Amino acid sequence: MQVTIIGTGYVGLVSGICFSEFGFQVTCVDLDSQKIEALNAGILPIYEPGLDRLLEENRERLTFTTDFDAAVARADVVFIAVGTPSRRGDGEADLQYVHAAARQIARAMKPETVIVLKSTVVVGTSAEVRGIIEAERPGVAFSLASNPEFLREGSAIEDFMRPDRVVVGVTDDHARDILQQLYRPLYLRDAPIVVTTPENAELIKYAANAFLAMKITFINEVADLCEQTGGDVREVAKAIGLDNRIGGKFLHAGPGFGGSCFPKDTRAFAATGRKYGAAQNLIETVVSVNENRKVAMARKILAELGDAPQGRTAGILGLAYKPNTDDMREAPSLTIIPILEAAGVVVKAHDPQAMAEAKPHLPNTLLCESAEQAISDVDIVVILTEWNAYRALDMATVKRLMRGDVVVDLRNIYQADTARDAGLSYVSIGRSATR
Repeated sequence: MQVTIIGTGYVGLVSGICFSEFGFQVTCVDLDSQKIEALNAGILPIYEPGLDRLLEENRERLTFTTDFDAAVARADVVFIAVGTPSRRGDGEADLQYVHAAARQIARAMKPETVIVLKSTVVVGTSAEVRGIIEAERPGVAFSLASNPEFLREGSAIEDFMRPDRVVVGVTDDHARDILQQLYRPLYLRDAPIVVTTPENAELIKYAANAFLAMKITFINEVADLCEQTGGDVREVAKAIGLDNRIGGKFLHAGPGFGGSCFPKDTRAFAATGRKYGAAQNLIETVVSVNENRKVAMARKILAELGDAPQGRTAGILGLAYKPNTDDMREAPSLTIIPILEAAGVVVKAHDPQAMAEAKPHLPNTLLCESAEQAISDVDIVVILTEWNAYRALDMATVKRLMRGDVVVDLRNIYQADTARDAGLSYVSIGRSATR
């Protein structure tokens, strides 16, 4: 079976390489010729642990090209994996790239092609795409399916190979059979295949991400309450997470969620609710609280610098929105650092993988080659992303390198007594001020 993936962004690239690992012939298409040249040279445009190894091991089954029509013409199944960014103004998903891909696929596809929406799209998009294709190629038989992705950046290969579930939204047996064949290797690992309608598949994706974002927002607000009452959010989260009805995942207090999915998907889900007169009030609040959270964390840092922060220096550890990725999309650092700089704080920063991605977004920030360089001679150290590289810092060395003595740990990766024993003033999330 010939598989074509339209779009070599995060979802398209990971999916294409993983399908080649299953043994399928995969062609990945992108209009960016420089990206395609790099991929043909074995250079990935993203950082994802293990993806470079899979790319190298499956080169015989992978083709990267800008020739859209040729790649579609020979395909049995075509995945649309283009971006669906938030639309300015109303927060709805911008489907222009999905619609454009559908039109071009329609013109080039052979009869009986299965077209699969892998992009995150709002409910009703499958029906829109079907209408576009039928208008472009009236009378030509094809199948359409929705197959949303549930990949976590930093662990995407594991998520693809050992998913909690695979969701397939179809309206005909041909599409169902093709997708079951594609995911057949997962049957050996007992991965549930949920076969449903396209509308349900589209709703499942957004509802899942909205719920997870809500858990993060909930524990962040609990953390605020803990700080005011002498509680410890880590102990609270651990205990409530032991309840099987709740679960412990996504109950880690921090500076707010970011990345390519949760921010735009919560906005789109809320916008869909408004569009259909079924307001998603919880998610509307999640969106607002999360944006305010990032601003509040910047103010928390400024408060530790005193009444006159101008001219003081902060060392930021971590820029990507989460560890094991170089993704800077809607990272808390992109809100927090500009607020610090606007207050006159000089910011030095380090990230193990996201320096190149961060540079265009943080033109006034001094990007350092090491964590040690970032914290040298600073008044305050801020841990913003919980990279493993930052989990074993020697607090005595941190104290020696710093000019000041305050460490603000926005990820709660250290014990307060360890920092205090080194002579540091330690500030964390969801615990009393300097515990």
